[in-house]
Amino acid sequence: MHVSDFDYDLPPEHIARTPAEPRDASRMLVLDGHTGGFNDSEFRNLPGYLRAGDVLVLNDTRVIRARTQARLERGSGTSRTMEVFFAEPLGSNLWQVLCKPGRRIRPGDRAIFGEGAFAGTFRENLGSDLHLLELESADRVLELYGEIPLPPYIERAPTDADASSYQTVFADRPGAVAAPTAGLHFTPQMLDQIRAVGVQVATITLHVGIGTFQPVRTERPEDHTLHPERYEVSSETARMLQEARHERRRVVAVGTTSTRTLEFLMAKYGEIRADSGRADLYILPGFQFRVVSALLTNFHLPKSTLLMLVCALAGRDNVLRAYRHAVANNYRFYSYGDCMFVVK
Repeated sequence: MHVSDFDYDLPPEHIARTPAEPRDASRMLVLDGHTGGFNDSEFRNLPGYLRAGDVLVLNDTRVIRARTQARLERGSGTSRTMEVFFAEPLGSNLWQVLCKPGRRIRPGDRAIFGEGAFAGTFRENLGSDLHLLELESADRVLELYGEIPLPPYIERAPTDADASSYQTVFADRPGAVAAPTAGLHFTPQMLDQIRAVGVQVATITLHVGIGTFQPVRTERPEDHTLHPERYEVSSETARMLQEARHERRRVVAVGTTSTRTLEFLMAKYGEIRADSGRADLYILPGFQFRVVSALLTNFHLPKSTLLMLVCALAGRDNVLRAYRHAVANNYRFYSYGDCMFVVK
C-alpha cells in the first residue's frame, strides 16, 4: 500500500466550518461494505438502520480547552509569545504540551500565563515541538485562558457557541483535545428513539490525542506510528459487549475512536474486558474486525489514518467511490460535516 492510495479531491468549499443546526440535521450516506452499494439518507433516519439487540457504543470523552497563549521567559531575559497546547497529563503537575514556536525552548525556561498569574517550567524536550511542562493548577489555567481546540482546517477562531457545539451531548470525561466527531450528531431525543427500537447504548472513553492532527508523512502507511491515547472501559460496558458477541448481535461503533478502543481490547485479551490504559491500535486494510459490525463516522481527510480505518472496514474502492459521490452531491466534510453509516 501507498499513502496515495487513500487520496481524493475535495474542493475547499465542501469543508464544514460551522455545525449543522440543529445538530441532528446532517445528511447521512449509507454504505454497504459487502456489496459496495450506497444510498443518500439523513442522520435522523439512523434508528431505521439499527436492529433490536444491537449495541451502540458511544465515546463519552469531553474536549478540554487545550489551546492557550503564554509568554516564554528565559533567565537571560528573552521573552516572546507562543501557543501552548495542552496535549496530555503525564503525572502530578506534569503535562505533555505542544508549543508553537517550540524548537528553541530549553529545560528551565518558563511559560507565563495570564500576565503572570500562573507560571510553569519546562522540564524536558520530547521532540517535534513537544515538551514536558511542570505547572500547578493546570485545570485553572485552562479554565481561565484556554480555548476549545477547533481543527486547523476550520480556519476560524472558536466562538462561545463552539464550547457546546464541539462537545457531544453525552460528553462526560474531560481529557480529549479533539471531539469524537461522529457523536456530535446525536441529541438526547435521538438516543431515546434508538433505545425505543430495542438498541442497547453503551459508553467507552477514549481521550482523543494530538495524533489526530498528525498527517501520515511516510510513503507506506504501515511505516507511520500512531500516538497512544488513554482509554477506559467499564465492567458494565464490557459485560454488555461480551453478551452481544456471544449472542451474535451487532456492535455498532459511533466513531473511529470507539472502533479502535474495542478492537484494541480484543487484540489484547481475546475478549472485551473492563480495562484502562493507552491504546495504539493502527487499523489498515487487511485488518480482521472481531468486534465492530457497523460504524457511524464522519468524512475524513485524504491520506489520513481515519480514512484508512474506514477503508479497512468497507473496502478501499467502495469507500473512495462513496466519497466521490459525496463530493459530487455537496455533502459537508470533516468535524462539523455530514456522516456515513457503514456496514460490513
